[in-house]
Amino acid sequence: MSQNLFLKTRPSTLFMKAAIPGGISMLASSLYGVFESIFVGKFLGTTAYAAFGIAFPFIIMNFALAELIGVGSSVPISIFLGQKKDDKANNYFTCSILLTIFTGIISGLIIFFGAPVALRLIGADGELLELAVRYLRIYAVCSPIATLIFALDNYLRISGKMKTSMILNIFFSFFAILLVFLFVRVIPLGITGAALGSCIAMIVCVLFILALFAPGKLQLKFVRPRFSKGMISKIYKNGFAPFLTNISGRLFSIAMNVMLLKMGGEQGVAVYTVIMTLAGIIEQLLYGVVDSLQPVIGYNYGAKCFDRVKQIEKYIFTTGATISIVGGIIMFLFPSTIATPFLEDLTILDMAVFAIKISSFAYVTKWLATSIQCFFMALEKPSQAMIISVSSSCVFPLLLIPALLPFKLTGLWLNYPLSALLTTVLAVVILFAYKNKLFVTTTDKTQK
Repeated sequence: MSQNLFLKTRPSTLFMKAAIPGGISMLASSLYGVFESIFVGKFLGTTAYAAFGIAFPFIIMNFALAELIGVGSSVPISIFLGQKKDDKANNYFTCSILLTIFTGIISGLIIFFGAPVALRLIGADGELLELAVRYLRIYAVCSPIATLIFALDNYLRISGKMKTSMILNIFFSFFAILLVFLFVRVIPLGITGAALGSCIAMIVCVLFILALFAPGKLQLKFVRPRFSKGMISKIYKNGFAPFLTNISGRLFSIAMNVMLLKMGGEQGVAVYTVIMTLAGIIEQLLYGVVDSLQPVIGYNYGAKCFDRVKQIEKYIFTTGATISIVGGIIMFLFPSTIATPFLEDLTILDMAVFAIKISSFAYVTKWLATSIQCFFMALEKPSQAMIISVSSSCVFPLLLIPALLPFKLTGLWLNYPLSALLTTVLAVVILFAYKNKLFVTTTDKTQK
């Protein structure tokens, strides 16, 4: 199935078959995030919204561990399938699922017991602290199963089930939106209900995907696991770049929340949460298109069909630019319309409008760095991808915080677009430095 789809379909058709479901899947996921944010902000108030904002980086850090294994295994699995090494691919698939469950247990325990201490360290206290701890602990309890959703979605796409992945992502989003609304508005469980609704939707989808793989009729199959140091090392090496992106990005978000609590109080954190929610829409749509082509690129790279890889790369860059720039223009032109649904306290609307306009400039350049990073990941070049990801999510943003302090709160809003610009320059330099080394063999089995 994967061979026919990935090697024999025209690159333009293959791009559409992979990118459209991937983009729709991530758009659906981002809409779920938007509605959850709106429900918390509108129905529970500014303090609950700020608690949601300071807790969310820790949630993403937890899921980043699962993504580390999911992405880290997906790259070699795709390449193994392209090389006709199905036994190795199936072993990586089985072992990765077991690793994800084990990691979810450990991270869940750490979050459950460590949440109060971590949140106090960043300046949360009183009701803000209590609400954030409640939210985190629901995710901690559900972590072993809920975190599997990211890895399993990758494995569905590797098995050629792009449409199935898209349908499940759409189902998850609408089901989660319904449950969050039910538990926040109809059955008033407060911020606990928001977390509970999301986790139940994730667990239902995980169980359904596992049921699809169980009969052994898909490209990837469960086998008796054979762990090895080399396998685990390869998984963690390949997954380290996106993991580091998430972790360092969340660490920066925590640092931003600390600064915002000092300079803008709960209102500043609320505005930053709006910006990150909007960023999630554009970036998830962009990442959904780019990441959906990762198995395709990896499979063709493993099969040494390098001309196809280069053609698909061009489609990725063109589509990424369109999504990112259009999203930035919409943010710049309609900031008030966009921000209003998230805010119960409209006295901070002017602050939100100003911050959104500044942030919109990030999307003039951000698409290029994201596309280059994912391209390196698909070709099993994690070092280059890691340099780009860490610079984007942590190094440049942290360096810019003290540099922009003279501009006070405005400096914090300027951080995002300036970091995106610096990262894009770095990514382009790395791409041109390494591009001639990516395709080192003269044996090209191009099939047009």
